Amino acid sequence: MSTTRAPGKEPSVQQFDSVVIRFAGDSGDGMQITGNQFTHTSAVLGNDLATFPDFPAEIRAPAGTRPGVSGFQVRFSSSDIHTPGDQPDVLVAMNPAALVVNLKDLRSGGIVIVNTGQFAAKDLKKANLETNPLTDGMLKGYRVIEIDINNRVSEALADTGLSAKEVQRCKNFYTLGILFWLYSRPLETTMAWLGEKFAKRPQIAEANQKALQAGYNAGDIHELFQGRYEVKPCEVLPKGTYRNIMGNEALAMGLLAGSRLAGLKLFCGSYPITPATTILEALSSYKEFGVMTCQAEDEIAAICTAIGASYAGALGVTTTSGPGVALKTEAMGLAMMVELPLVICDVQRGGPSTGLPTKTEQADLLQAVFGRNSEAPMPVLACSTPSDAFETAIEACRIAVQYMTPVIVLSDGYIANGSEPWRLPHESELKPFPVDFMTEAPPGGFLPYGRDDKLARPWVKPGTPHLEH
Repeated sequence: MSTTRAPGKEPSVQQFDSVVIRFAGDSGDGMQITGNQFTHTSAVLGNDLATFPDFPAEIRAPAGTRPGVSGFQVRFSSSDIHTPGDQPDVLVAMNPAALVVNLKDLRSGGIVIVNTGQFAAKDLKKANLETNPLTDGMLKGYRVIEIDINNRVSEALADTGLSAKEVQRCKNFYTLGILFWLYSRPLETTMAWLGEKFAKRPQIAEANQKALQAGYNAGDIHELFQGRYEVKPCEVLPKGTYRNIMGNEALAMGLLAGSRLAGLKLFCGSYPITPATTILEALSSYKEFGVMTCQAEDEIAAICTAIGASYAGALGVTTTSGPGVALKTEAMGLAMMVELPLVICDVQRGGPSTGLPTKTEQADLLQAVFGRNSEAPMPVLACSTPSDAFETAIEACRIAVQYMTPVIVLSDGYIANGSEPWRLPHESELKPFPVDFMTEAPPGGFLPYGRDDKLARPWVKPGTPHLEH
């Protein structure tokens, strides 16, 4: 449904406190990149943000089918927010499957932006639809904006020399340009990102930049919208330097900060598992800070290498999800029994057993608190938001080294892959808790089970003279 306005008349700009947009399409449509770039630009503008990427659980489901739908939801606001929102105000649907899977969540009267270029009979069949949602009344009650994005991006990039397939890969940035225009976002941040991302492939960078600009221009040239919208910067957040951060990224940085505050080297022994893998990946990039990472052959080996690192005097960390926690439980009991500091990060996902890798749940609480042999108590911390994961990780490190105990940190897929603005703490805000290794036998002799004022046993590095166990 197109709208018209008088020639030369600028569209009105409506102010909103908060807007929720959901980008939805095939796994290959670049919805995660589109959402991330919209988020990044909004962060630069000073909005408070909360995001939620939604990946298909199936391994490369057939293109155009309902199981293959990938989504990214972003909420940007001029006030302090804490969730990515329950109902989208805007749904961007790149194909019929994306439309029917997500339409039920759209608020009544919401905006639907549809790529009509992907609504041929074969596309409807892939989405298991007998009729066309654009004409059968399914979209009644919504404000529908139909755009043949496939054709528009082909026209915009006709002189780039790219193949038809390469041209269609740019349609996500054409779509992003439309949303930038609609919500009064500048193009410069994404233009610069594309130049850096494809620095070695300038033709691809230029094509995506051209598609982005064409989508932005479409708001005026093609008169698609009745007006534009604006969400002012958030003025209530504490003053400081902010960056956009994802939960797993914050957890990795918090673990590193915790090890530095303790004066220890950080060792992470982990086995890749969705949605925790990116913690291991992030930590592996901190080699200049002395971080050691080991991608073990399985979950049991992963935690055992971390326990060995703690025994040797490092801060041992292992990262996993629910299925991995089930496999690590015996070694967790060992770490508790020998009283070694260890941080176990459980980024929860749906279960039971191997569960649903890309679907979030917070169902491991009882497993974390009680799921070990006999009496094996240990502290359990849970982070509440992506940025809170940083402070939670530091607190876990502090408890682990000061009380000589394993500590479990609970996150989930929602927090791990979501993002929000994070105020960079000043160094003075991070209070050190340096470890004091025992190096000499105390009066009366060395007792490996002796207690300090925190009822913690002494931490002795193997090989320390006269302090053999």
